[in-house]
Amino acid sequence: MTDTQAAPATTTAAPATTAQADADRELKTRHRAMWASGDYPTLATDLIWELGPRVVAAADIRPGERVLDVGAGSGNAAIPAALRGATVVASDLAPELFDVGRRLATEAGAELEWREADAEALPFADDEFDVTLSTVGVMFAPHHERAADELIRVTAPGGRIALISWTPGGFIGQMFKAMKPYAPPLPEGAQPAPLWGDEQHVRDLFGERVTHVAATRQSVTVDRFDSAEAFRDYFKHRYGPTIAVYNRISGDPEQVRALDEALAELARSNGLDRPGAAMEWEYLLFTARVR
Repeated sequence: MTDTQAAPATTTAAPATTAQADADRELKTRHRAMWASGDYPTLATDLIWELGPRVVAAADIRPGERVLDVGAGSGNAAIPAALRGATVVASDLAPELFDVGRRLATEAGAELEWREADAEALPFADDEFDVTLSTVGVMFAPHHERAADELIRVTAPGGRIALISWTPGGFIGQMFKAMKPYAPPLPEGAQPAPLWGDEQHVRDLFGERVTHVAATRQSVTVDRFDSAEAFRDYFKHRYGPTIAVYNRISGDPEQVRALDEALAELARSNGLDRPGAAMEWEYLLFTARVR
């Protein structure tokens, strides 16, 4: 109803809106705690740091440009962007990750700003940035349309968006599928994170608001682990989403054993079936220009 004068005094719209807002705040609080648990900065440095320079290169970031990294974590994209001479803001829902990022930036000789921010309600002005990036970050915002709308809103016309997201069929997408039976159901309106790695899904999110779309599937080689069990135990202690699932089933030893084996078998079936083997983790690199 658009005519507020026609609304009856007993309308239930406001309570429903308040309830939804409360649910969203609770969900974001849980997400922040999840990413603050474990040791994501170490994981990002050990396994996927190279994804940051890849997305920065794909975005063709230049000196003097204004750049926003959404879901920046400890800065594996924000720091390389700053080293190119850009003015960079690294934003994340979990500012607990920033201390490591600041240290890494100092060690690299990079200057940038760190801001706590919800990808679905970014605290920045319209058209504020020339380039907006995200490296396996924005994909974890639960409401995909809201996050996509915000990426468009804060990027200036003619500006670029560059995203790296794990694909549904790649290793991390498979890992989330393996954990799904042990995880709580998604809240109403939320969508699975690996959908951001589906090209058509991302095209649909942005629609006609972008041009010059390019989407390619690539992979990062992960050769740190000498066994499937070593991979599983590393993720059990360092990766927030995995920690959250194990915490949920911690009172059921049978479920813990089943998930232990599911994750180890997933690693074996993706290459960790012999000493010295490596895994290839597939992701979607998506770039576009805002109209």
